[in-house]
Amino acid sequence: MVIVKSLVWFALGIAGGFVAAHLVNKDPRGQEVLAQLDSRIGEFTDRMSDAYHQQETRLSEIIDDAKGVAAAAVDKTADAVGDAAATATKAVSSSD
Repeated sequence: MVIVKSLVWFALGIAGGFVAAHLVNKDPRGQEVLAQLDSRIGEFTDRMSDAYHQQETRLSEIIDDAKGVAAAAVDKTADAVGDAAATATKAVSSSD
């Protein structure tokens, strides 16, 4: 019952918003206000988009740096294991 009541109020709110926007849009001053609102919303979304892309670029650079560090660590570890294996092989063959 509560859900139905909430949905009814929600639907009435949407319908009321459409009616109010239609009435405001008929008045030249209302059109100007709506145009300013639209402009501000456009500026906001542009700024958010720019900020998102800047953050995405920063994160990509961090990930690329981390991949480079990880690759270098793997290479050094492989070299160390190879050196240890060579030393062990040399030690075993010289003790025979």
